[in-house]
This record gives sequence, C-alpha cells and structure tokens, in this order.
Amino acid sequence: MDRWLEHLLVERGLAENTLAAYSADLIELQAFLEERGCLLAEVDEQTLFMHVVDLRRRGMAGRTLARHLATLRGFFAFAVGEGELEADPALFLENPKLARNLPDVLTRDEMATILARPDLSDRLGFRDRTMLELMYAAGLRVSELCALRPLDFDAQAGVVRVFGKGAKERIVPVHHVSCALVTAYLRDWRPAFSPVEPAMFLNRSGKGLSRQAVWKVVKRHVAEAGIHKDISPHTFRHSFATHLLEGGADLRSVQLLLGHADISATEIYTHVQADRLRRIHNAHHPRTRRPRTP
Repeated sequence: MDRWLEHLLVERGLAENTLAAYSADLIELQAFLEERGCLLAEVDEQTLFMHVVDLRRRGMAGRTLARHLATLRGFFAFAVGEGELEADPALFLENPKLARNLPDVLTRDEMATILARPDLSDRLGFRDRTMLELMYAAGLRVSELCALRPLDFDAQAGVVRVFGKGAKERIVPVHHVSCALVTAYLRDWRPAFSPVEPAMFLNRSGKGLSRQAVWKVVKRHVAEAGIHKDISPHTFRHSFATHLLEGGADLRSVQLLLGHADISATEIYTHVQADRLRRIHNAHHPRTRRPRTP
C-alpha cells in the first residue's frame, strides 16, 4: 500500500488531498481484511464484493463509494504489475450510478454584490476582495488559490500560473480589474501581513490561508451581501464557467481554463446553460405564455 501511494506521489504527482483520500480508502480495506483474517494474496472478486456491501451498509454515499472503487482498481492493478498478485480481483468492479446534480451558481448581480462587500481600506478587506475577485476571474479551485505564490502572477502579461490536480500547470488570463487588485495587494498590502510563508494570500500571522479559512471568508461576505444560497468557494468556479458559456465561450475553451482533463467534466455546465435558456424560452416565447382568461 505504501509503495502504491509513493508511486502516485512521485511518478504521477497527485495532490496531497487526493493521496489522503486514497490512503483512507486503503485503511478501510485493510481493516475489512484483517477483521476476516484475509491476506492480500487471498482477495478475490467475492471478497471485494462483500467489502462494497459492507461500505453500503454503513451508509457510504454514492460519490464517496465511486472514489473508493477507483482506489481499489488502481491499487490492485498496481499490485498485479508489481507481481504481488497473479490476477486482478477489482477488474470488474462497477461504479454506482450517480445522479448528476447541477452545481449552484451565482447570478452576475449576486457576484457583483459579494465582490463589493470587502472593505478596501484595511489589509484584511483588501486581501478578501483580491482573493474573491481572483477566484472568480480565473475559475480557481480553493486548493489552487491556497497554493498560489506571488511569482505565479504576471501583471504585464495579465495571467496567473495555476497548478491544478496532479500538479498540472495551466496559464489563465485574468481581467484588468483583478490584475489591478492583485498588483496593489502584492505591492502595498501583502507586506503588512509580515509574511513567514511564501503563499500569496496570508492570514494575520503571515502564514498561508487554509482551505477552511477561505471557506469562512466566502461565507462571511455572502451572508453580509444578503444572499441566501448555499455558497462555497467552489461556487465561484461554477459561476466563472457558467458566465463564460452564457457570454458565448465555447466548451473547449472553458475546459482549458478550468483545467479539466476530460471534457465530460465540463459538459455539466451546458446543462446549467440549457436550464437557463429553457426558463427564458418559457418566459418570453409567445406560444408558452398562458392565455388570458375572458
């Protein structure tokens, strides 16, 4: 198990959070096998089937279970490749059917209201405004935002260098408002945090912001804006993609900007756009309007 995780870290460059999830899945598997006195070499399809049944019985959600099965497939394929097993017992594991939930998005007016909330007269307010603006401008994941360094921003070119899942690098252009804010923040406000870590966005102690800290910042400003939706940092990314498509961007360009390896991950935003177009059609097409009663 340790060798597989090391392989994922060194050779495939997977993110720390992904490795932590895979490690937790393997610990679940190990506990299941130890409870039944089953050695790795004795694992077969029936053993894994019973493991999956046990996970379902304990209430594991569909998406978590799907990731767990991906862990099992990857681990046992590696074990076969390393000569630890002769046959792959996870070869025919099937993922659960998942409902495709449409992501919540903010309207343009709601986004503008949230971005206007932070007070630009102090270091925390300026940091928050810059951070929120950049998340929306570049469609960043919260982990990507936390990992940013000052040198990842190129003011002259108007781009930010982002390291996404699997340490994949992408260059994302950002608009002039965000560029001006990031430039001013790095020049005038970041030094006021007395940095002790190289992160772009810092807390009061001069250390890089955690994912939880970013989440709290977002929640606070959303509440102050009077918006009653279940908003998270990832909502900014969803809104970024949706607003681009609404503005006429093609799906392939949005895929590149988001850093999706597979365009199927981007296609969910076409459903968001289609839902909006359906509402517009129902509201404005003359044949969909209710006839007036005499």
